[in-house]
Amino acid sequence: MASRAAIPFLVGMMLLTGVCNTLLTKYQDNQCVRHCGPDDVERPVLFEQPVLQTAQMFVGEMGCWLVVGLLSLYRRLTSRLSPAGRGYQTVNTADGADGHVDGCPKPDADGPSVLRGLRVMLLALPAICDICGTTLMNAGLLLVAASIYQMTRGALVLFVGLFSVVFLHRHLRLFQWLSLAGVVLGVAVLGIESSGAAMSDAARAVVGVLLIAGAQIFTATQFVLEEWMLENSSIEPIKVVGWEGIFGFLVTLLVMVIMHVTVGRTDAGRYGYFDMEEGLRQMMQRRIWTSSVLIMISIGGFNYFGLSVTRSVSATSRSTIDTCRTLFIWIVSLGLGWESFKMLQIVGFALLVYSTFVFNGIVRPPLSSLRHGEEVEELLPEEPIEHQ
Repeated sequence: MASRAAIPFLVGMMLLTGVCNTLLTKYQDNQCVRHCGPDDVERPVLFEQPVLQTAQMFVGEMGCWLVVGLLSLYRRLTSRLSPAGRGYQTVNTADGADGHVDGCPKPDADGPSVLRGLRVMLLALPAICDICGTTLMNAGLLLVAASIYQMTRGALVLFVGLFSVVFLHRHLRLFQWLSLAGVVLGVAVLGIESSGAAMSDAARAVVGVLLIAGAQIFTATQFVLEEWMLENSSIEPIKVVGWEGIFGFLVTLLVMVIMHVTVGRTDAGRYGYFDMEEGLRQMMQRRIWTSSVLIMISIGGFNYFGLSVTRSVSATSRSTIDTCRTLFIWIVSLGLGWESFKMLQIVGFALLVYSTFVFNGIVRPPLSSLRHGEEVEELLPEEPIEHQ
């Protein structure tokens, strides 16, 4: 578990990489890949490849193994330069060469672990949830603005809270449930205020919102599965991301091949989501592959920092913190001219941030009756007491 001082850093990096990922994905969706000339009589074709975007996400997650390898190489080099590495034996060392500490087994060395050995394949379960959730969200992002996409994801906190209570036997206090409701209400205010200006086609907006909202069920399942696995094993979060990347990419690739053979192009002759040949051709364009590399880096970092927050705090706290990405995405979208300013959005953001802070124990509940005798699931947990 991360130290008290490290948690704000993990939260900040989770928000930064998450914001970059959403904005870069929307930027990629806005790129023209066919009939882009001013004199072209046919309608321009934009990059609409949500399945390939899911695959590139898993490639980014697999990149965590490169970090693991570099860290392992660094440890080997530093160990060779240490006195023990030059042939000297350390005296009264706490960690024995046989994996014992002061004659006792190291913690978790022989303890139960749900991810030991071949059981690491259990990580394919959250990876499959990630495939379903991410693909649906990528498809929904094609139909709505980036901030509406992030706002609709606010439904995630309710699903994660509910699943944590049902499956992980968490106990959320009344003020925490009220905070979750406040988060969703803030997101709803933002969505209602922004939807009219962001989308001219109401039907497309409704379909996009439904796709994104439905995807949160899969994402919530993923978060809760990851929390359960991290609680019952000693595996590092960065390796969890790497394994999920491998399993997710293999499953996505298999589905892409099957769907390319059976579906391919649409009946109208347009390039469909499962046309791998056309999709790969589009990926080779400079703006597409450049943004793909940046998306891979951001998604790898986002998943690592997100899992670190899950291990240090909880999946529910992770989901409420993730919802705050909406504020930063909205600010950047305003600066890029993707959206217009609405005063009511400030009210929505204030409610969203305040409810998130209350849930995570940063701000105390406004009513003393809600605070009485409560043990808050704090964002910054207390340091453990050392017994003499």
